[in-house]
Amino acid sequence: MTGMLAEAVRDNAEWCDLMCRAHGSPGTFTGSAWTNPVRTPLFYPDAVTLSPAATAADVLDRIDSGPGASVKDSYATLDLPGFDVLFEAQWLWRSAPGRTGISRTSTGPAARRRPVEVVGWEVVGDAATLADWERTAFSGEVNGLFPASLLGHVEILCGRIDGEIVCGSVLTASGAVAGVSNVFASGCDLDTAWAGTLAMAAELLPGRPLVGYESDPEAAVNHGFTCIGPLRVWLRP
Repeated sequence: MTGMLAEAVRDNAEWCDLMCRAHGSPGTFTGSAWTNPVRTPLFYPDAVTLSPAATAADVLDRIDSGPGASVKDSYATLDLPGFDVLFEAQWLWRSAPGRTGISRTSTGPAARRRPVEVVGWEVVGDAATLADWERTAFSGEVNGLFPASLLGHVEILCGRIDGEIVCGSVLTASGAVAGVSNVFASGCDLDTAWAGTLAMAAELLPGRPLVGYESDPEAAVNHGFTCIGPLRVWLRP
């Protein structure tokens, strides 16, 4: 599991750095952590540890550690005085999904129990669609978190029913794996969102095992993921 966990951690740190670069504030990688000296975008940490041997000094000396600072403690090993645990989660790993031949549509397990409308899947390809995706993903409470400059660097997926975005996710690729994040459902069930994401991953990033993390991993586990280790996110109040 050690290699799997390191791949998951690194992919997530690469995604955090890509998001910061899109906002004009790239971070820095060392052997122990990825860190950013300025406050990062909403929902993204100021530091991500890359080793279980990382210390508080490895991260706090390289970030703005004042109120609002956040640290992703990837191995749940840090002690950060003055910080509170914001949430705990589990890293996830799944073997590469097989191509189904119907990767542009998805109904999820619920469809086998009751009739549902088929969700059509696509890769977000323009700024207007991305803005619509963001409004749906965050229930209209976030604006401009996902800049259009991300397009082409990651696969931002959306599922539609009758033209309306009802679910989506993000796929990143680093090393030999693909990261899955930001899975949401609004207008369909979460199983449908995960099923469609896996089908699209098989099409767009074939042969890559999937990694990610969830504070509630039940839906991911139901779709073949395994929990491979804990993490914590700390926040300075």
